[in-house]
Amino acid sequence: MPYLKFISDSDLLEAIKKLIQKIENAERDVDSKLYKNVLDPFSALFEGITHGISYNVWLKSEKVRQIQKTMQNAVGDFHQDILGSIDGCENMGSGGGLDICNRKKKIVAEIKNKFNTTKGNHKIEIYDAIKSKLKDPRFKGFVGYYVEIIPSKKKIYDLPFTPSDNKIKKRRASDPKIRIIDGKSFYDLVVGRPFALQELFEALPNVIAENFQYKFDKKEVVKYLELFAKAYEVR
Repeated sequence: MPYLKFISDSDLLEAIKKLIQKIENAERDVDSKLYKNVLDPFSALFEGITHGISYNVWLKSEKVRQIQKTMQNAVGDFHQDILGSIDGCENMGSGGGLDICNRKKKIVAEIKNKFNTTKGNHKIEIYDAIKSKLKDPRFKGFVGYYVEIIPSKKKIYDLPFTPSDNKIKKRRASDPKIRIIDGKSFYDLVVGRPFALQELFEALPNVIAENFQYKFDKKEVVKYLELFAKAYEVR
């Protein structure tokens, strides 16, 4: 039996492998670059004292903090790889202007990992990139989405995308074909299965444990599933 009904095992494993490699590479890089920028010894001292942690534990948490942005970007790329491997979809890579295209459903999309990943000026660039793509005769009748995989405050939304342009103090014009959508809703839309994103999340612990050198305690998995339920509506 395949791990998931909407993506092949080989594509799923390849996406996970790429993500793990990016994280492992970032961890190796931070070891060599940790002291390149001066660390704040006062913050380190007070964090260690107030949290009752040793210096080595603090140092480990600091390394994680320093690779956090790299990790979030890597997870965004992971979702791009997953969505781009679903039947009917294509991954447009880093040079396609946008991330995902589904010609059967007439969808193009830019994928971001979290609602606060993208700053205001970059949202304007995404809006303009979607608008430009939809003007291309090859994408006539398509709908363009800006996808926030992790929504704000457990929200479900599929709305016109109207980011604010701080330079001219105005929002981009509302267009029913340029939209902003949460990750759960977008997975449901592309896959055609309610709770597809939850199915992916629930499959990951077993997939990783069975195919990579990492293991999970089943009690810990339950806690991660509870965390998922705080971000999304679950079945």
